[in-house]
Amino acid sequence: MSSLTRVFPVDKSALQSPLRIVAIGGGTGLSTLLSGLKKHVPGAQERPESELPSVEITAVVTVTDDGGSSGRLRRDFDILPPGDIRNCMAALSEDTDLLSHLFQYRFVSGRGLKGHSFGNLFLTAMHQITGDFAQAVKLSSEILAIRGRIYPSTSANVSLEATLDDNTTVRGESKISKSRQPIRSIRLRPKNCEPLPETLEAIERADLITLGPGSLYTSVIPNLLVNGIAKAIEKSPALKVYFVNLMWQPGETINFAASQHVQALYEHAGRKIINCVVLNSKPIPQNLRKKYARAHVKPVDNDFDVLAGLGVKVVTADLVGDTEIAQKIRHSPSALAEIVVDLASRSRAHQIRTQALGAQQKKLK
Repeated sequence: MSSLTRVFPVDKSALQSPLRIVAIGGGTGLSTLLSGLKKHVPGAQERPESELPSVEITAVVTVTDDGGSSGRLRRDFDILPPGDIRNCMAALSEDTDLLSHLFQYRFVSGRGLKGHSFGNLFLTAMHQITGDFAQAVKLSSEILAIRGRIYPSTSANVSLEATLDDNTTVRGESKISKSRQPIRSIRLRPKNCEPLPETLEAIERADLITLGPGSLYTSVIPNLLVNGIAKAIEKSPALKVYFVNLMWQPGETINFAASQHVQALYEHAGRKIINCVVLNSKPIPQNLRKKYARAHVKPVDNDFDVLAGLGVKVVTADLVGDTEIAQKIRHSPSALAEIVVDLASRSRAHQIRTQALGAQQKKLK
């Protein structure tokens, strides 16, 4: 990846201990990234034969989902929605052939059971036993033997509210994502909700902080609206990287270029929290472009000049996963992981050089 080398030089002597990566988001985008990263955790049996260093993973997951199985359990048991957390657990599980499949199993029949996934029910039961959702996630993670840590962005039972371009207000993640008016802004209700202390500590210690890929307004931005998270990201010495989506998303980012994603992040965070943007450079197969075009969806435009004006560095790579079987445009887990590990390496080396320079200047004084 020559483009990475030019933008972020690296010193291999800085890579003796696992790189600390904090991945922020939700939905399938975050679980896709995590499934690629887990192969780089120390001791992973399927770890690729490469010179890339090992990693330590912390996932911070949005908790505003109110649809499907998660929404039903949320209403019935007054708990945080378990769906995105469950997907991240399955993605990081060591035993992908059994336990993670069990966790992802969805009942197709049964009165009251139809539509629920086993993992959602398991997390709900664990919450009923412990009385604390974060603790339920921790204990469930131990049972699944996941290769990382997973934290909900807040332990408060929050919902998402949006103001659309026509000044109407829509409440609820599932309704927001179905809206056909462009989203002007989103907010949490209640507004004042606190993050877990462990989340802030992980952000402070990180070598790399990632946001995305995933739904901009309903998976990524909600995490930044939790008190203290955006500020902690800004203060962290880590490199902060945003993975731009491959395609427009109906109900959220129709007609959005890459720079508009970044601007939306800045506006909602109230600060400039991104150092680097990762863009796809691989052409989308023509048959899939036509398929998506019928739904009025196109690839995200890489507007390099506008991104440069925003003061972010740009990294390009082939990010599209295998499209022949699924006939869908999705990120490649291995491609995402390779870029994350490489950028984290360069961030670690930069932090060490900065600390050494600071110590040297202090001695001179």
